[in-house]
Amino acid sequence: MKKDQSRIIREQATRSATREHSVPLYLTSSFIFESAEQGRAIFAEEEEGMVYSRYANPNTTEFIKRVSTLEGAESGLAFASGMAAVFASFAAFIESGDHIVSSRAIFGSTHQLLTQVFPKWGVTHTYVNTADIDAWENAIQANTKILFLESPSNPGLELYDLEKLGELKKKYPQIIFAIDNCFATPYLQKPLKYGFDLSIHSATKYMDGQGRVLGGVIVGNQELINKLMFFIRHTGPAMSPFNAWILSKSLETLGLRMDRHCSNALALAQALETHAEIENVIYPFLPSHPQYELAKKQMKAGGGIVTFEVKGGKDRAFRFIDELEMIRYTSNLGDSRSIATHPATTTHAKLTDNERESLGIKPGTIRLSVGLEDKEDIIEDILQALESTK
Repeated sequence: MKKDQSRIIREQATRSATREHSVPLYLTSSFIFESAEQGRAIFAEEEEGMVYSRYANPNTTEFIKRVSTLEGAESGLAFASGMAAVFASFAAFIESGDHIVSSRAIFGSTHQLLTQVFPKWGVTHTYVNTADIDAWENAIQANTKILFLESPSNPGLELYDLEKLGELKKKYPQIIFAIDNCFATPYLQKPLKYGFDLSIHSATKYMDGQGRVLGGVIVGNQELINKLMFFIRHTGPAMSPFNAWILSKSLETLGLRMDRHCSNALALAQALETHAEIENVIYPFLPSHPQYELAKKQMKAGGGIVTFEVKGGKDRAFRFIDELEMIRYTSNLGDSRSIATHPATTTHAKLTDNERESLGIKPGTIRLSVGLEDKEDIIEDILQALESTK
């Protein structure tokens, strides 16, 4: 099987003696050893086998295998949340005195890790605020341990050339190249094929797709995943079997859902681009996006997020949100239901005014996670809210 949809559906946990068609929930904290010798051998890693659901569980294993299959990864690990996965992707590898190179356009909580948490451990960072590959190479120091980025970024939908970064990786094989691939999902973008070591996701978003459970996942090469396994075994950010079961089943429809998210988002972006009450619209598959050609090169479609700025600043943005009838206001994204978010006062509220300005987050900026409703209804709700707040 070569196509993603077929491969993801057919990647399943081994059937039990009951011959179930759909994988059951394995709600167990631990697993029985058939003998004292088997217990010894499994703990000594001489024999494979489940020990404790904090380490592995049939449900989390199936979920990880499905994401690894989509990404083309050797292995992976599941986490209790997306931020647990992001934190582990740094903390498992850094030591005091290390340095991190990161894109400036990153999620607010990731920014807090780099600026507030890791400096206490003696770890420094350099932000790169451009897609220029020379700027990335110039930021690398002798003690650089990790190069990290989001593409597309949250919420500005900035892109980075994954192929060129993959070429940079060849020059610096000792540096771990990691990417937050959450906005694109492995259905739209596959960073590992360009040479990245680790691909990170908040599974809470599109992998779940219905706003039900939290989860995170990291996939990549086996050597790094083994080091991550040591870290999570002793720090405990494990995904629950129930959440893994939900997420694994949801992956079976990821491609179908992403096709609809993307087509709806493009239609909305096109409808808003020339609207008199909108300052600007950002969407990777709009020809007006400054990296439109790059988006088409490395993404299957433009994703489910449209970012736009309403005229009138924060006051207009707040009134606009309050006038929405079908679309709801929350800080989540990637849901079957369309969601509006005001990044400046929620997801990126801890940044300074200058930091937000550098990311293109204005007082009037709205991040719209475009859902699976009929596109006509989504557009109508946006237009009526704009009209009501003139």
